[in-house]
Amino acid sequence: MSTPVPIDIKLHQKSAILEISFDDGSHFELPCEYLRVYSPSAEVRGHGHGQEVLQLDKENVTITDIRPVGNYAICPTFSDGHNSGIYTWETLHDLGIHQKELWGEYLRRLREEGIDRRLQ
Repeated sequence: MSTPVPIDIKLHQKSAILEISFDDGSHFELPCEYLRVYSPSAEVRGHGHGQEVLQLDKENVTITDIRPVGNYAICPTFSDGHNSGIYTWETLHDLGIHQKELWGEYLRRLREEGIDRRLQ
């Protein structure tokens, strides 16, 4: 099965949403905070299982620039300076499909650490 490819990508600055439509008919609205928290960079994911770094204070982060990476990915620059995550089409599609579960997991991890993201 081939990876779905974006047919339209729109950055909505005011709402801090990256809207993506794929050629398989799927459509996602991904908040910048969500994309930043789940960046595929080593800075966020670490270099192996269990080395993930819980991202804090990303509630107001936006995307200031998006660079294409070949024909297979984008590399956004976030307002906090983070710009090392390469989001392949597969990664973006997976983040869209699993958004509800992944966001819930992030909020659970914050609660376990005793952190209220609204107070950050």
